[in-house]
Amino acid sequence: MQDFKYSFIVTGIGLLIALLWDGLTGIAVVGILAVLEVSLSFDNAVVNAGVLKDMDELWKRRFLTWGMLIAVLGMRLVFPVVIVAFAANLGFFEVAYMAVAEPELYSSFLTSAHVQISAFGGTFLLLVFLYFILDHEKEVMWLEKIETKLLKIGKLDSAEVIIALFALLIMQSFLAEEEKLSALLAGLGGIVLYVIITSIELLEGEKDSGTGKVLKRTGVMAFIYLEVLDASFSFDGVIGAFAITKDVVIIMIGLAIGAMFVRSLTIFLVNKGTLDDYIFLEHGAHYAIGALATIMLLSMAIHISEIVTGLVGVTFIGLSVYSSIQYRKKEAEVVEKP
Repeated sequence: MQDFKYSFIVTGIGLLIALLWDGLTGIAVVGILAVLEVSLSFDNAVVNAGVLKDMDELWKRRFLTWGMLIAVLGMRLVFPVVIVAFAANLGFFEVAYMAVAEPELYSSFLTSAHVQISAFGGTFLLLVFLYFILDHEKEVMWLEKIETKLLKIGKLDSAEVIIALFALLIMQSFLAEEEKLSALLAGLGGIVLYVIITSIELLEGEKDSGTGKVLKRTGVMAFIYLEVLDASFSFDGVIGAFAITKDVVIIMIGLAIGAMFVRSLTIFLVNKGTLDDYIFLEHGAHYAIGALATIMLLSMAIHISEIVTGLVGVTFIGLSVYSSIQYRKKEAEVVEKP
């Protein structure tokens, strides 16, 4: 429970504010939004844990402190305002006032930027999935028949980027003429950002030519990677929240509580060594991310309910946990045999 201490504190404060703001209805909606955020982002917590366990201690602490503030306040509160300010060509404080005083108008502006948000987040998350699943050096495979065939594609240089570009161009072709260019630029932005982050991460781990030793990674790019990953997940949650309520204060409280629990889950997974105990859990999380990326790209042209997104992610996670348990049982039976 120690790992969830601050999440419970934030939950208590958030529910109190919701009660004062909108009574019992506010508390109920905050609870729904928090559960929605966790269900959409549980796979994010698993991937975060996979990166965090190899991050150096300094940047690990910064992720759990600075990163927490960025996730809760920045991505769920400030960033949507920035998006609307950019899309509507308005000032930041003007949009912030609009969010509180005219939530319907604010919601319409935010929803109007859905195509660009989905293009950016979809391509970035698709690359997260592809770089994991097409990695021909990985030793553990979950869906072996499928992954063995996919590994052949992974031997092609820049296969991941080619696939992401191809997917972006296909979905962009279904859009209205006035949206095509902005969607293309947003999607290319997601691809370029991912390539830059991963390329600099590789440079951080190169060997020192003088000593032959591997240089200690600062973790700065891993930190940025995790924050962009979190942002890509938060886009869907923020827009989906407006389908439940237009009250920005309630939305921010609910999403902030959910984000806190996602971070607490990340800490819990790292501290308990869960990824080592459940060998296929990281695979399940990446398949869930691949599904989310696909849904985000498809949602550029068609509406897909957030319930579908959440259920797909939970299904992949659940199946990977079940497979991990079965794997452990088989390993134990082999050890017990004389």
